[in-house]
Amino acid sequence: MAGLARRKRVGFVSLGCPKALTDTERIVTRLKAEGFDTAPTYDDADLVVVNTCAFIDSAVEESLDAIGEAIKGCGRVVVTGCLGAKADVVTQAHPNVLAVTGPHAPEAVATAVRRALPPPLPPHGAPLPHHGVKLTPRHYAYLKIAEGCNHRCTFCVIPSLRGKLASRPIGDVLREAESLAGAGVKELLVVSQDTSAYGVDIRYRPDAWRGNPLPSNLVALCEELGGMFPWVRLHYIYPYPHIDNLLPLMADGALLPYFDVPLQHASPAVLRRMRRPAATEKTLARIRRWREAVPDISLRSTFIVGFPGETDAEFDELLDFLREARLNRVGCFTYSNVDGATANTLPGQVPEAVKRERYDALMALQSEISAELGQARVGQIEEVLVDTTTATGGVGRTKSDAPEVDGVVRFRGRAKAGEFTQVRIVEAGRYDLEGEVVADAHVEPNLIARSAG
Repeated sequence: MAGLARRKRVGFVSLGCPKALTDTERIVTRLKAEGFDTAPTYDDADLVVVNTCAFIDSAVEESLDAIGEAIKGCGRVVVTGCLGAKADVVTQAHPNVLAVTGPHAPEAVATAVRRALPPPLPPHGAPLPHHGVKLTPRHYAYLKIAEGCNHRCTFCVIPSLRGKLASRPIGDVLREAESLAGAGVKELLVVSQDTSAYGVDIRYRPDAWRGNPLPSNLVALCEELGGMFPWVRLHYIYPYPHIDNLLPLMADGALLPYFDVPLQHASPAVLRRMRRPAATEKTLARIRRWREAVPDISLRSTFIVGFPGETDAEFDELLDFLREARLNRVGCFTYSNVDGATANTLPGQVPEAVKRERYDALMALQSEISAELGQARVGQIEEVLVDTTTATGGVGRTKSDAPEVDGVVRFRGRAKAGEFTQVRIVEAGRYDLEGEVVADAHVEPNLIARSAG
């Protein structure tokens, strides 16, 4: 077909956390709106965008490897994301990249793509929805409500990469959410660097929503989101006192009974060296209050072992905390220096072998706790959002399980991907559950999105 130009295709590699994935989605949306197509493989791509991570040194190495793979597979590569904020690191390892931008920069990426590729053909097909292109399965989506962070944790460089907290006006957030609900999203996962601080930087400034002013704060946001989606899940919650105001929404079914709380450690001395809130007893008391108000609440957290100066006694404090807190889900990292982090200069760097021993000990303890909590669910009928199906059953998640990071339910029986089903739990492992579909089980009312009125 001589004379017909082929639409240029851009491939994407997205590394790191869900917050970075939302950045990739915005870049894809921008380029699709300008007439570019996406490519599923390097061979099909005219150019590849690599969205990088730089949270820890292993993430930097993974990002640099991914850039090299993209260069080898395609040849033309634009780098963005957290590692892109350190352009010299990227260009020193890969001097042939076309351009390097920092995180949360869809316009800069689009500019670099336009420079590298001929002007695209006019966009084709139906106009893109308000929420843009989503890279998750249709039934769940991430919604980023703010960028940046005001904390200055000594082990972290995210504020230097992504800047200070910058909350989106609540009307803007809710319009995107409304579009996602209209597209069939069942589970909304709310993310940011510090979700519990939403609105602080703009002093909770009211914004127009459906003809009325609405304060840009987390409670008001969650009240509205609870009327749009069957499941609303909050990630990256710090245990500030005002978070207790969300408990009635959980008890009412407007929010999933789930908090993702990045505690990082439990020894007050270690937390002070991390520049983190160090009132461990208050944290335990708050967890007890949460469980009193919402008995079925699930709590996940992440911890760092081997932080500079961490003694055996301080590590034992962390284990004692886990025994008492009995968190449902726990992730763990061994500490590593990150270029630019102030913790790099702290005395008492812990040997790698000791870090690994502590990691193994923590995960062994938590696996016992998780197994006990899972065993208590055997015999219960639980709501499950189905992610995938097979000829004989499928895989899904309960209210206690976020995609990618938590456990799953493997079940037998007929179900439809992207829909809810009732599953009787018949077996529990350390992290995952086994079950059977219960065809005539009662569906709880709070699984049906409430009307906005």
